[in-house]
Amino acid sequence: MTNPTYAAPAPTYPSAAPDRLTRTALVAGPLALAAYGLIRLLSERGVPSAGWSAGHLAMLAGVLLFIPVLLHLRRAAPAARRIPAAAALAVGMLGLVATAAQAVIDLAAGFMAADRPAMVEIFQQVQDVPGVEPVVYGVVPPLFFLGLIALAALAALPPRTKLFMVAALILGTVLMAVNLNFLSLGGLCFLLACAPLLPRGRVAPLPRTN
Repeated sequence: MTNPTYAAPAPTYPSAAPDRLTRTALVAGPLALAAYGLIRLLSERGVPSAGWSAGHLAMLAGVLLFIPVLLHLRRAAPAARRIPAAAALAVGMLGLVATAAQAVIDLAAGFMAADRPAMVEIFQQVQDVPGVEPVVYGVVPPLFFLGLIALAALAALPPRTKLFMVAALILGTVLMAVNLNFLSLGGLCFLLACAPLLPRGRVAPLPRTN
């Protein structure tokens, strides 16, 4: 009499699909960041102009669209990782708010200033306010990327998918940090990272013909 062989159960992963807002944000958020980088390359830099305003509007939209993405990744964390996922969400949101504040300040300076010297003066006045420099332009904005990467690493996803997402997010973050001219490439890396979170539609079979 032989003992039956039992196969180990395959790991299961959360099947909750992102809602419509999150699905939109997974694509529109990275594309908005890529658009900001492209507009920045094509526009005259450091002067109030339509390009300055359009670029920073794209930046603000792109950052805010990552709010539902962060929340979705937090929900994708398994029960055993809820506490670190909540901490990563808090870190990411803190950095996101600081980055959004930076975009708002840049937008306001562009609208208020008539020329480059006037805009530089506005920035100087804002940065002279105690706490603004480190919070809005210093150590806090990078926390957005750190929280996003951490949430991707904590999510209950297939190992290869998780590795791909984390690698793409890290690559995009590094590209943006090394040179702002790589903002568009960084945005495209974020788009690749978000792609596995999108639900895959089923293709209807072709009708049979005689």
